[in-house]
Amino acid sequence: MSTITARPAGEQAESVTPARSAKRSAARAGSRRVSRPAYGAGIGAAIWLVLVVVPLYFLIATSLRGSGDYLSAGPLSIPEEITLDAYRRAFEVGFLKFLTNSLIVAFGAIILVLAVALPAAFAIVRSKSRVVRIGFTLFLLGLAVPAQAVIIPIYLLITRLHLYDSLTAVILPTAAFALPVSIVVLTSSLRDVPSSLYEAMSLDGASNFQIFWNLVLPLSRSGVVTVTIFVGLNAWNNFLFPLVLTQSMDTRVLPLGLWEFQTQYGTDVPGLMAAVVLSALPVLALYLFGRRQLLSGLAAGIGK
Repeated sequence: MSTITARPAGEQAESVTPARSAKRSAARAGSRRVSRPAYGAGIGAAIWLVLVVVPLYFLIATSLRGSGDYLSAGPLSIPEEITLDAYRRAFEVGFLKFLTNSLIVAFGAIILVLAVALPAAFAIVRSKSRVVRIGFTLFLLGLAVPAQAVIIPIYLLITRLHLYDSLTAVILPTAAFALPVSIVVLTSSLRDVPSSLYEAMSLDGASNFQIFWNLVLPLSRSGVVTVTIFVGLNAWNNFLFPLVLTQSMDTRVLPLGLWEFQTQYGTDVPGLMAAVVLSALPVLALYLFGRRQLLSGLAAGIGK
């Protein structure tokens, strides 16, 4: 007859205690490793903050100074008297006209790029034709051609079409050079759409136009917003095409309009900074409106 000897409770506790203590010590060590401050990251963040904040402070503070205060005080000093005279001078120079022209160029380029890039991306994703693949390759080659290298042929082409010194002369090349990147972004966005959705609509008897209108457009919103912001920023900040392809004050856009603050007697720095602040507000509003779609559109197709 076998006898079962029970272990004392004290011994049982002693055998379990070392394992538990080892786990607790490992957990404490892990927590110490996690909570260790990253001094390098903090220093890098502080340097980045200074590089961003100081130019913004100079921009806003200078736009609120008077001309005399800017010349007498240092560029980073606090304005002795806050005034809006620089903004008044910016509007007197013709800021509203420059702003209107820039908006026309930006919206025209955005509409033209979306009208071409969306159908092209849809054809690239759905078609298996060799012609479509060759066309996509040709669009990708456009990424390697800088605008500065072909500005003379563009100038000759615009003058032959009798479009010189018009906003159309700025819209067309701006949209053309934005097409390659826009098609790549939209193609990546449309490839994220499951192929089963395309097949389901095809089995239901939907035409290519119905698939494009009812499926592609709603599901490619992030890519469309990304392209809109990209093309809008390019058109808004474009300096080369307006400089070469326009001449009169009626077709002057914001980047060229900032030249009006520089005369033969000097530069109106407060007025120039005020115009820069005003010209940055539409770009900031556009980014705040579509920042989430911008990030998701840029990340489209990464996992493919």
